[in-house]
Amino acid sequence: MLRLRIQLTDWPRPALMLTDTPRPNCLHCQGAGGTEYDYGNHYDGEYEGTHWEPCPCWTEWRRVLLPLPHRPRWLRRHHDGRDPWGPGGYSDEPPF
Repeated sequence: MLRLRIQLTDWPRPALMLTDTPRPNCLHCQGAGGTEYDYGNHYDGEYEGTHWEPCPCWTEWRRVLLPLPHRPRWLRRHHDGRDPWGPGGYSDEPPF
């Protein structure tokens, strides 16, 4: 059974997507959608990386519902500390 949700994504472009959600009471993954396990080199046992094994209670498909337009340049925030609205996203300027 599918448990659908709407998700906002920004890759490869901004869009609203319809995705599946893992079952929260699944006995295999406890609602995480899968299990991850570390693996190592079989010669010396050194850490090589992590594998992700998806759970059968969840499908990883996604469908684009609505592509969203890109934000205009003048609305984008500055990421180099030059944010005109301050560090919290709010202006300390009076409204007049």
